[in-house]
Amino acid sequence: MANVATHPETALSTAEIAALALSLAHLGAGPQATTARRALRALLDDAVQDDVVTTTLATLTEPLDVSTSDRARVIAAAITEHRVVRLCYGDAGANVTIREVEPVTCLVHRDHWYLVGWCRMRRGVRAFRFDRVLAVESTGLLARPRRADRYLPFQRRNRAAA
Repeated sequence: MANVATHPETALSTAEIAALALSLAHLGAGPQATTARRALRALLDDAVQDDVVTTTLATLTEPLDVSTSDRARVIAAAITEHRVVRLCYGDAGANVTIREVEPVTCLVHRDHWYLVGWCRMRRGVRAFRFDRVLAVESTGLLARPRRADRYLPFQRRNRAAA
């Protein structure tokens, strides 16, 4: 997806788009949610369109199913409150692990939503596909505040800020 979407006199960073999309993800299919998704789509319509962007935009602006929406709500609260979450996670090979993750942000790529955060088990940044998160709960533990723009792809790095 494009790094910055522009609309007349408006520019959104990838982190801002992710925050808006996550906020919309668990709103359901009511009239306000539908209007908000239409507004997000309008903001992003000026972005360069290719197959990846088109698929990603569709995923961003579609409501999540009820169980995924519930998990998204827990994840969104943990990001806002800087709280560690405990994930029961099934990887691509169907291996299930329990992980404590310091959630930073969420992103969408093609057909999938991802939680991006610091995995305490792997001691590094990891992305967890929402559809592979079997369960999520807040641990109540404080997570270290981290800047979302350092955890998202396609971000320019400023050596002075690193």
